[in-house]
Amino acid sequence: MLRKFYKMQGIGNDYIYFDCMHEDLPNPGELSIRLSDRHFGIGGDGVILLRPSQVADCRMSMFNRDGSEGKMCGNGIRCVGKLAHDLGYVKGDSVCIETLSGIKMLALNKDASGKVCSAKVDMGAPVLEGSAIPSLIQGKTVVNVPVEADGRTFGATLVSMGNPHCVIFENPDSVGLEHYGPLLENHKIFPERINVEFVRVIDRYRLKMRVWERGSGETLACGTGACASAVAAVLNGFCDKNTEISVYLLGGELRITYTDQTVYMEGPATLVFTGEVEI
Repeated sequence: MLRKFYKMQGIGNDYIYFDCMHEDLPNPGELSIRLSDRHFGIGGDGVILLRPSQVADCRMSMFNRDGSEGKMCGNGIRCVGKLAHDLGYVKGDSVCIETLSGIKMLALNKDASGKVCSAKVDMGAPVLEGSAIPSLIQGKTVVNVPVEADGRTFGATLVSMGNPHCVIFENPDSVGLEHYGPLLENHKIFPERINVEFVRVIDRYRLKMRVWERGSGETLACGTGACASAVAAVLNGFCDKNTEISVYLLGGELRITYTDQTVYMEGPATLVFTGEVEI
């Protein structure tokens, strides 16, 4: 059976999208493993399905390269908003999307042709309590707590933005992400594994970040990771609340604002190409 797919990316965080509003796909986790391979498949960081919802305009289901299902994807949800609008499922300048981490509201930005080119997402309030990340570290917040990996101790700040994140303020270009990323991802204090961000503070308005994603390895960008990094920077006193923080990733820039109520993330959503694949 041939199914149409949409290859989309948000600052290099690329996924393979399927319109399942009228016809669902079986075994999307297995499909993600097969199609995400960049040599023997389409290539991507995973598969995302656009599904119907009883409580929102649509529902997003996201699967990593290893077949595991993710609760949230910051770059992916912007592309879901674009796809839902461009396919005619929603009208206007906003879209409401159901995810496993709750309902998210998006404000859509359009180009001269009326196509969505970027979106601002209300990501909701961060989860900061150690046990809720989840982790074995207790406390209402976990800020700059020592975590050891292969003989080296890092100062870890834990934030969940629907996905769990361990943010470490070390130079991302020299820390050895490929070595320490998987060790921290699978550390015994994280019972459901964790995403790892290494972050350099440029100034109070700018951060540079690289990410090791749970289930995918290093990716060019991570939206929830950028949000978590901005929140962690505020908690550590490097940046300020209610101020736009530019987070520079390998794939581009996201703009994050952490307020007393929520976290806003703004960035591009781009269609790369469409095609058909045998399911």
